Amino acid sequence: MAAVLFDFSGTLFRIESTESWLRAVLADSDVSLSEPELTRTAKELEAVGALPGGALPSVPVPDGVAPQWGIRDQSSELHRAAYTGVSRQVALPDPALHDRLYDRHMSPAAWRPYPDTAEVLGALRERGVAVGVVSNIGWDLRPVFRDHGLDPYIGAYVLSYEHGIQKPDPRLFATACDVLGADPRDTLMVGDDRRADGGAAALGCGLHFVDHLPVTERPDGLRPVLDLAG
Repeated sequence: MAAVLFDFSGTLFRIESTESWLRAVLADSDVSLSEPELTRTAKELEAVGALPGGALPSVPVPDGVAPQWGIRDQSSELHRAAYTGVSRQVALPDPALHDRLYDRHMSPAAWRPYPDTAEVLGALRERGVAVGVVSNIGWDLRPVFRDHGLDPYIGAYVLSYEHGIQKPDPRLFATACDVLGADPRDTLMVGDDRRADGGAAALGCGLHFVDHLPVTERPDGLRPVLDLAG
């Protein structure tokens, strides 16, 4: 392979738990909840799908938010409106906390790379394989890579909100291949979403899927990429 494209969330990195997310924002806001209240609120936020990169909603998305939800990764404004919209279904001590929760998820501290992320990216670089990140996202993830020391391995970031289109649209994958100077037929796409990331197949890219699991439960899910990349 001349290049490997990676998804971000659930592939290279994993967002913190909903409870950790809520605790961090409450602490920064000097707002307290009892432990039972905090646990209940975290479960409610998870059920509505309020944490970007976390669980999808297990309850219906409100009618007022539904039109934005399906296209939320096409702009930063849509992304914030969609996630704060579902978050507001949950009562919080201060309404301003909904926006603070959204802001928290963009912090590098909210994300952890999978245990084998640095190893695999470093090995690909040593082999001369170009690496790109293609993500459905509504904000700039580059600081996350820089903060975790992984930015030097990435040759291209192709983010949906910067292009106004989202995976599985093959144009995002084509853009990444163009930036990297790679033929799609010599490119591997690695992701955790068979529908979204599978869009690369339309260009002739190879595909490899990983499980979107907590960091502690997926120690070596990326290592097969090294064999596939050759």
